[in-house]
Amino acid sequence: MSNLLDFTYTEDQWNGAYQLIECKKALSPSKLPGIDHALNPYGGCGHGCLYCYAPELTHTEWDSWTTIRVRMGIEGRLGKELGSVKGTVGIGTTTDPYQPAEGRFELTKKCLIKLKERGTRIHLHTKSDMILRDIGILKKMQGEVAVTITSVDERISKITEPGAPLPEKRLNALKELTDAGIDTYALVGPVLSSLDGKEEEFVKKILDTGTKRMYLDDLNHRPLLSERMKRINITGSSKVKERIRLLASDGGIRVFDVF
Repeated sequence: MSNLLDFTYTEDQWNGAYQLIECKKALSPSKLPGIDHALNPYGGCGHGCLYCYAPELTHTEWDSWTTIRVRMGIEGRLGKELGSVKGTVGIGTTTDPYQPAEGRFELTKKCLIKLKERGTRIHLHTKSDMILRDIGILKKMQGEVAVTITSVDERISKITEPGAPLPEKRLNALKELTDAGIDTYALVGPVLSSLDGKEEEFVKKILDTGTKRMYLDDLNHRPLLSERMKRINITGSSKVKERIRLLASDGGIRVFDVF
């Protein structure tokens, strides 16, 4: 486990494993509440979160999940498809649009420009402060942005989310987005048992960002995911979830369940 604890995140030096693939369709129908179409510029994800259920959802082997499939030409395809669709486009419904590969390929940025030009409403999810690079674009768009935060403990974050920016960077990103007038919320997904006893500190840090909404998500107990979490002795926690709900509500944040 020590090699995980020594991990250092440097987005500008990313040179991980990837495959270039031709994007044949940019948008897909979405069944997520409030989202009509899904847009995922990348397949796989360099964040490597142990609690991620997307590999099993997409029938992808865990060992190959961090080999990123870069969907080349997606912005051009998106531009063509936007003429015949209406509604909200969810960005990052399966993989993070601001994972480290974005620092090199900028597919998310290119897609945002297309969406802004068409006046399309968006709903974007990320756990990366790289989103601040595009804050100027996002300020001119309609929609909402969620930043995922699951811990305030750097050690736990490095274990459970080894390729993602540390919690403090995400909290700072959430604050900057909120201060810029963008409609934001904190996505606590999943709520993990590692937050037990740290709920007050956790909620205070989210309150300090100024965001007014929080969504809580349970750990998705798929077989391989559950096995990974069992090895590090971390699981979901309904007790922690309800404690966070109460503290956040008392602090003036509106709290919702993801589903």
